[in-house]
Amino acid sequence: MADRLKDLFDERCVRSIARDLRSAHPGLDERGFARDCLASLADLELTGRASHIADVMHHHLPQPFPEAAQVIVASLGPELGRSDAFGLAPLQYMPHVFYVAKRGLDHFEDAMTAQYELTKRFSAEFSIRSFLTRHADATMRRLRAWATDPNVHVRRLVSEGTRPRLPWAPRLRAFQQDPGPVIELLELLKDDPERYVQRSVANNINDISKDHPTLAADLCRRWLDDAPPGRRWIVGHALRSLVKKGDRGALDALGFAEEPRVEVASVSLSPRPVKLGGELRFSFEITSTAPRDQELLVDCAVHFVKANGSTRPRVFKLRKLVLPPSGRAEIAGKVSFEEMTTRRHYPGRHRIDAMVNGVPHPLGQFEVCR
Repeated sequence: MADRLKDLFDERCVRSIARDLRSAHPGLDERGFARDCLASLADLELTGRASHIADVMHHHLPQPFPEAAQVIVASLGPELGRSDAFGLAPLQYMPHVFYVAKRGLDHFEDAMTAQYELTKRFSAEFSIRSFLTRHADATMRRLRAWATDPNVHVRRLVSEGTRPRLPWAPRLRAFQQDPGPVIELLELLKDDPERYVQRSVANNINDISKDHPTLAADLCRRWLDDAPPGRRWIVGHALRSLVKKGDRGALDALGFAEEPRVEVASVSLSPRPVKLGGELRFSFEITSTAPRDQELLVDCAVHFVKANGSTRPRVFKLRKLVLPPSGRAEIAGKVSFEEMTTRRHYPGRHRIDAMVNGVPHPLGQFEVCR
């Protein structure tokens, strides 16, 4: 995905940034700024391009940093709306947050003011991490205050910026070792009314679960006590990685801890073989053998062949259902073998299992060919 996004930082984008900066600082050499940005842009990837433009900013903006930060803030366009459906245009501010991260560490208040404004137009989730490393206590105090800010983008930054494993960003090793300070912030956000913030909180807990699965499951179990709908949604999304792994603590938190008493039959896999670029369609019937109702979480695990011939399972969500004694349900789905940016496909023998409350039930094997 980043390979495609890098093309957003093209000549048009560079000249737009130059115009915006010059509108706030008439002394800016607009042509020289654009020339210096474009000189090395073609050979760089997404974050490399943003970092390069940030370095050019340093050479063309007034110094010291507080003056440059005032220009950056004054050059910003309108704030984003409340929805997260705002497209890719805000990415043009990625160089601005990189500039703050690189040049503002010795100017805490001015940098915080800049990030507060930038996150309303793009996100300061990348730059805030440098301050969490250099000024941990002061930054955490500021984030606690921002957790109740009226602006949804500021509140989201509190969660997104503290994710231990934020994509495209260096990991926050201290929070990987001890996520306690992060959880204190998430407690302030667990009942935020905006799904945009809720999703970020869930993603943060999902990050935490990869290093501390028991802690994440216990947190979510506690949060489910008298939980409103928004918090219940957070928990379901937060535990997705653990559920896919069949983690008993996560399944227990969600109410699917009991060993399922079921039979799986009437399996259909087609076509056979599956061609690369095609899709596998599957179905099966699940029958309860328990003397009472069972709450069941039904997924499927496809063991994809890797380049070296080994296999690795990937779990796909299917259904949640309640089966009465002797109750039956037909489950169906499909698996794509089209090329994706997140998954490459290789020919060979694959396997598929039904996962019922985390317990695998083999559905069969199938060949994938060219």
